[in-house]
Amino acid sequence: MKKFELTDESIEVGERTLCRIKALKDFGNVKAGDFGGFVEKEENLSHLGDCWIYGDAWVFDNAWVSGDAEVLEDAWVFGNAQIFGDGKVLEDACVFGNGRVSDNAEVSGNARVYGNAHVFGDACIYENAEVYGNANVFEGFIGGMNYEKV
Repeated sequence: MKKFELTDESIEVGERTLCRIKALKDFGNVKAGDFGGFVEKEENLSHLGDCWIYGDAWVFDNAWVSGDAEVLEDAWVFGNAQIFGDGKVLEDACVFGNGRVSDNAEVSGNARVYGNAHVFGDACIYENAEVYGNANVFEGFIGGMNYEKV
């Protein structure tokens, strides 16, 4: 059974149309009828697990959220990015390209993960930090530079 549907509420992001999602059943912290964030297509969010896109977060292109992962607030996930396990992306953070966030990792506060970078384990990336290229971050806290959101 599907856990969400696309609603008629939509926004334009460049040449893409993203639709708000609506829960069809209870799971995790989500109740049937709750509205979530925006996706370009149904394939951006798995119907399995407790994963969810909250608030005004956007997931588009071939990006995918699965497992018990969460994308919250005004975060953006796009390109071929993957958020899975118990990974969290929130507070205006961006994960794009082939970036991945998994396990209990968290990306927040305008941070960016992109290229082929993978943030996993118990790592926290925050405060405008960037993780990119072929970097793997699996524990600790990284905060840093001042960059604007894409």
